[in-house]
Amino acid sequence: MNIQQLEYVIALDDHRHFVTAAEKCHVTQATLSMMVKKLEDELGVKLFDRSKKPLVPTSVGKRIISQARVIIQEASRMDEIIGSERGVLKGELRLGIIPTLAPYILPMFVKQFLEKYPSVKLKINEITTDEIIYRLEQGDLDAGLMAIPLGRKGLMEHHLFNEEFVVYASDNQKLLEKNFVLPADIDHNQLWLLEEGHCMRTQVVNLCELKERERDIHQLEFEAGSLKTLKKVIDVMDGMTVLPMLAVKEMREEMRKNIRYFSAPAPVREIGLVTYRYYVKEALVEALKEVILNNLPLEIPKDSPGAPPMVMRP
Repeated sequence: MNIQQLEYVIALDDHRHFVTAAEKCHVTQATLSMMVKKLEDELGVKLFDRSKKPLVPTSVGKRIISQARVIIQEASRMDEIIGSERGVLKGELRLGIIPTLAPYILPMFVKQFLEKYPSVKLKINEITTDEIIYRLEQGDLDAGLMAIPLGRKGLMEHHLFNEEFVVYASDNQKLLEKNFVLPADIDHNQLWLLEEGHCMRTQVVNLCELKERERDIHQLEFEAGSLKTLKKVIDVMDGMTVLPMLAVKEMREEMRKNIRYFSAPAPVREIGLVTYRYYVKEALVEALKEVILNNLPLEIPKDSPGAPPMVMRP
């Protein structure tokens, strides 16, 4: 058994096809097939059911592949250990960020991080919470920047900050007559939401105690894929939505007159870095955490772990 064989097995599990897996590993199909078969013979078990299309791992194969991912991750830690001893951070950090956070927080820290750590390659994917969790568990991501807590076994959550929610409403909404609002002030029938799959949609539904059966049906039925689109729809069609504080930072001054803050205690979401329990790039993740916290705007306090009473769960 060797590292290369384990890498081939993992690639085959990821792609479930010999040709595709071989291409990703830059070897011939025959080579990959032979090496996987050799490992199966050595272990005395079948790792994949080749009768299925696409092929699937066997029951014991799933356990072996899971352990193979841990071994590969641990082996990759050697470079990080050597770099840390020499006082140099280097390597690749693969980061997933949820769409309701990415456009606002990325400009605050990416340039600073790359300038401070020129030997680190930062690979970023803007994807949903479920996709981040899946990729963390598969070993395809090193960390996720997202709303926590997740309550997911096997994931480690590193608190960063609490981000307040605000209401954005069109000009004709009576809600704008108030200086501060309560969740009860939000008209369910005037509320526009993100599409299913965004954790912030669930947070807003919980905040407003919204039940679909209690809402009238809009003549236009639309669920936005981004907060930017959501704001544009409200400007044209009237209505309101709930936004995170960082989204306000990028608004033009004339748009901010349509923002209303919640009465204290304001609802917030807790943002953190999430890693898999076997994560190996500890020094890189800690460095990223430090740069993010050092570049937060004043409106986002660097508080201690633990969310206030009205924290909105994802």
